[in-house]
Amino acid sequence: MPPDLIVPPLYSPIPPAIHPRHAEINIQTMAWAETFRIGSEELRGRLVRHDIGTFSARILPEGRQEVVSLLSDFVLWLFGVDDGHCEEGELGRRPGELTGLLHQLLRVAQNPESPMLRGDPLAAGLRDLRRRVDRYGTPGQRARWVDALREYFFSVVWEAAHRRDGTVPDLSDYTLMRLYDGATSVVLPLLEMGYGYELQPHERDHTAVRAAAEMASFVITWDNDILSYHKEAAGTRYYLNVLRVLTEHDGLTPSQALDLAVSQRDRVMRLFLRLSEHLAEQGSPQLRQYLHSLACFIRGAQDWGISSVRYTTPDHPAPVPSSFRDTPADESEEPLDIPVIAWWWDLLPARASSSPGLPNLPVQRAA
Repeated sequence: MPPDLIVPPLYSPIPPAIHPRHAEINIQTMAWAETFRIGSEELRGRLVRHDIGTFSARILPEGRQEVVSLLSDFVLWLFGVDDGHCEEGELGRRPGELTGLLHQLLRVAQNPESPMLRGDPLAAGLRDLRRRVDRYGTPGQRARWVDALREYFFSVVWEAAHRRDGTVPDLSDYTLMRLYDGATSVVLPLLEMGYGYELQPHERDHTAVRAAAEMASFVITWDNDILSYHKEAAGTRYYLNVLRVLTEHDGLTPSQALDLAVSQRDRVMRLFLRLSEHLAEQGSPQLRQYLHSLACFIRGAQDWGISSVRYTTPDHPAPVPSSFRDTPADESEEPLDIPVIAWWWDLLPARASSSPGLPNLPVQRAA
């Protein structure tokens, strides 16, 4: 990273929050990683220092402790896959072989009694995670968790193909795949589990609600790309990042790419807040909780991103901010010029409309 590419304070109007047992949860996840021997000795030694339990505790600040701990262990497991096999491992340049391994892991997630990968630490950890998902979630939440895991696996194979070929996708393609390879969608079922409810399909699968979840994923992954660029630029295995996509295809300097990425995430953040407000006005109490959890997910990722040694890299300090700003750098309400998500802006009525609520969203209120 060029020495003058300093990340400015990012716009974050969402208040911070954290589960009161965060320190205990973090210690439990460190012990879980050692019990299941997640990753190599060297990788595991790094992961247990990343305060992943704190991250989970910020996502579910008032959630059931058992599920906060489950989420924490799951996030560490995901890093075991992503860092160990995709970003830093040899399979990260061998999409065919990576596909084979991930399909075996998916089979374990579908059926933990499967004889697949017996003796493999990642498979053993996944079996434990699946059994806890069964314990704290509903059959529907379990099914969505497995489906989201499939989407994540598919996306990292896509990235491995680019890494092997030395190619960089255009911004629209990158944006679409980043909604999945950031592993945000696999967290969504746990947002419900954390508070002991199940969002009804007519709300969860409504186009606008799904879009709100995608907007949260966009902000989280763009922030991650911005805050992790220093770490990734210093490594040899990390490959795709929005700043690289913008410099490669738009001919921007890294500084210009940073400014544009900040502008993009600010506009999506503002849209997410407006859409969430409209959805909450007419949705069920469960939907309001879900939208609140999406906001906590965004802010939790931000707080963790500026504080975890994973991104601050104390041995080679990253020029990342230590705080956030209350106002956006870009206040435009125009759609981003990214075809795959430009339709998001069509979901809200004009501000001048006398009827702010979204049409055709069924209302479900508690009795």
